[in-house]
Order: sequence, then structure tokens, then C-alpha cells
Amino acid sequence: MRVKQGYNDGTGRVIGVAFEIEETTIADIQAAFASGELTSKQLVLKYMQRIADHDKSGLLVNSVLAVNPDALFIAEAMDRERETTGARGPLHGIPVLLKDNVDTGDKMPTSAGSLALADSYAPEDAFIVRKLREAGAVILGKANMTEFANMMTEGMPSGYSSRGGQVMNPYNISTPTGGSSAGSGVAVAANFCAAAVGTETSGSILNPSNLCSVVGIKPTVGLLSRTGILPLSNSQDTAGPMARTVTDAVLLLQAMTGYDERDAAMGGGIGKQPEDYRAFLDPAGLQGARIGIPRDYYFEELTEEQLAIFDRAVGIMRDMGATIVESANIVTARSIVYSTVLLNEFKASLNAYLSKLGPGAPMRTLKEIIAFNHEHPVETLKYGQKTLINAEYHSSGTLTDVRYLNDRATDIRLCKEEGIDATMKEHRLDALLFPADFGSRLAARAGYPSIAVPAGYTEAGPAFGVAFTARAYEEPTLIRLAYAFEQGTKFRRPPSLKSFIG
Repeated sequence: MRVKQGYNDGTGRVIGVAFEIEETTIADIQAAFASGELTSKQLVLKYMQRIADHDKSGLLVNSVLAVNPDALFIAEAMDRERETTGARGPLHGIPVLLKDNVDTGDKMPTSAGSLALADSYAPEDAFIVRKLREAGAVILGKANMTEFANMMTEGMPSGYSSRGGQVMNPYNISTPTGGSSAGSGVAVAANFCAAAVGTETSGSILNPSNLCSVVGIKPTVGLLSRTGILPLSNSQDTAGPMARTVTDAVLLLQAMTGYDERDAAMGGGIGKQPEDYRAFLDPAGLQGARIGIPRDYYFEELTEEQLAIFDRAVGIMRDMGATIVESANIVTARSIVYSTVLLNEFKASLNAYLSKLGPGAPMRTLKEIIAFNHEHPVETLKYGQKTLINAEYHSSGTLTDVRYLNDRATDIRLCKEEGIDATMKEHRLDALLFPADFGSRLAARAGYPSIAVPAGYTEAGPAFGVAFTARAYEEPTLIRLAYAFEQGTKFRRPPSLKSFIG
């Protein structure tokens, strides 16, 4: 546990100690709660101060878009409940940030980073937010993100939104944050929260997790409810946890699980999920595991430095008892090209989401958002809105476009059936191992899970990780592998938060 000297609470009493929040884990926090050395209210204040010192001044990484005005009240209520009836579980009193496309039925809007939706308040919590509150988590605020999950335009840097501005990488502000869950990744990396929720359609959790040296779990599509999340793609969207350790990510994942009849994607997972994902946190999880490496295609853009980091990770896994299957290549990899699925599903999904916000919603359709941006070009169109326009005017919104239907079927065949499924069956694999997020598009189109884990750092500062991928609902296997690798290496280190540009 990380502590400093005691301090006065303003009444003349010295209560506890000044708990050090940098790199603290949820277990550390709960131990401090249990001993009386820390309260949830004090912890929220500490995170708020750190956000003020480093996110909104100092290095100015700009990852937090909004702080929940009720966070301190909620934390105080959790403290009182702990005193009177005990803790609900491991997330009781734990401050969590949400990506700004996750609905909260409170005093914070859900904007997906868009000024057009800056006053868009959801009528109720997203299903996963309700589950987090039931677990006792304190919703600390909303994290900045790439506007509309990078469906705004072409050429816009990851982590930029018209409402929130540019998120910066705390390891080196001259390098990318990754996206679209940029704010969630950076906030976790910089210790502005205990953990965060991101969302992924095609790399949006794995990409910033790798570049920000955090653990990101992209679950099977249908494992977590998408109800109340501003969408991009009905077939590929999922929420997922981002944390500094595999254990903390698993705690967040566990809290968000639960069946939601309003999300049709959840039906495929009935009976396939364990009771508690924490049971798979096995430090010996790599022993006897068969891990395949698709050397063809996915390594072509690696620098020598990145390849060295990856190969070191592979060597460590081999030393920890894993059988490494080299050249477990995805034979369809080079055939997985541009697909119109996201463009078509974005319009249909977004319009459906907006229609449920009620008659007072500021925007009811994608077309209205485009019009708002045209009317406020200086504020909203720094990089244009080419993708929004393409989605509105080059897709029917009914998912009847011939190319969409063909592309959807092709994605399933190439990525799932003839891709991951075929390779894992041929080589009898427990998982595939990719450098960083380079396999994210493949897993995303298949709807399959992945876990990103820190594996080292480049000379310029930004992190480089590895990602384990498997088939649908094989999160338990991925958790075993990721946890064992993390515990055997512990590569993650915090950013200095000094004003450095490499």
C-alpha cells in the first residue's frame, strides 16, 4: 500500500494517512478503505486534484472531458454504506471514468466528443453503468475520445474531438494516443482514475491500450450489453475495461456483466460465461498453452525496435512454459480489405440511438448533426466531416445495400470461419498473439475477444504491447495468458507527466 504522512480533516482530528494514488490498484484501495486509512470521498478528491494538476494544467494531456458534479456525494454515500452495512464488493467506492459515448442518466451529457451533442442528456444509465453503480463504483466523469469514434472524417488525429479538443500521450506528447478510447487510455495511464471504460468497434480499446501502456480487454461482441452506448456498428461494437493491471480490468469486466434482453447480441452467449472471471487469474496460466504467431502480414509495418520488443515477449512466454507455434498464419489476412459495413451500420445505428433520447433531444438524426456542423464550421469542422456525409448520403440506412450485405458475409467468412477459427483449429491453439493492436481489425470483424498487455517501451517513450486473441467467449483463456505474462514481466511503468517532447 502506498501512503504518506497523515493529515487533518478540518475538525482537529487526524484521520488516516495521505494515500498515494499513483499506480495504486483496486486491491490497494480496498485495503485502505477497510483499515480506515482512506475514504472514497478522499480518493475522489485526490483524483480530482491530479486531474487539475496534470490533465488541465502542467503537461495538459486533456483526457478528462467532464467530471461528475455528483461524484463526491456518491462517494460519501458509499463511505456511509460501508460503515453501516459493509462493502458491496471490490468496486465499492472505486472512482471510474466512462468514455463519452456511454450514457449516464445524470447531470453529464453523452456527446461522443461532438459539439452537436454537447447538450444531449440520456434519459437513463447505460446497462453497464447501472451494473457499475450496483457494484458500488463511483462514476467520476467522462473521458474524451476521438469524435464519433473516428467516424467524423478522414485525416483527423486520434484523440481529437470538437467538444474536448486533442488528447495527448503522456509518455511523449508528440506521438499518438491511439483511439478512439484515447481519453480512457490516457486517464488510466496517467493515474486520473482507478480504471476506465472504453468501447471498441475496430481497435478502439486495443490501440490506445497499447500506446498508453495499459491493459485493455475487448470482449466478445455480446458479452457486455451495448444498450445506452452511442453506437458505431451494431455488428462490431462492444464496451470493455481499461486498467493498469489485468486484475483490475477483470474486476471491472466482472462488474459490467449481466444479461440484457434489449441487446439481441447477448443471446449467443447464454450459458457460455463463467460465474466469476476472477477465477482465471492464474500466474501459471502460460504453462502448457499453445500460442500461435501469425508472422505473415501482421509484422510488415513493425520497426526493428518494435519487433525486438515483441520477440522478447515471445521468449518470455516460452520460458514460462508456453508452446510457441511460429508462422500460424491467417491465410485470409491479405484478403481482408476495405468493408462498407461500418459506414452503413453507423447511419442506421446512430439514428436509432438518437430516436430514443426523447422529444427534447437537441439532435434526432445524423442529418441534423451534419447541418449543425455546417452552421458552426469554425468550432466543429477543423478536419471536416467527410465520413459523416458519406454515411448519410452514400448508405440507405436500411442495411439493404448490396455491397453492405456482401461485405458483411465476407467479413464473417474471411475473419471468423476461414480466418481465426481455421488457424486455431489447424494448429490446436489456445490463442493467437499479435504485436500491439495489429490484429484488431481481424478480431473485430469476427466479433472475437482480445486482451492487450504492456510489453515494453520504445526509445521515444510510447509503449508497445502484445495482444492475445481467441474465439468467442474464450475470455477465460485470454485472462489466464495475459495475467501470467503480466505477473512474469510487470513491464508497465507510469509516465513522468513532465513537459517533454521527444
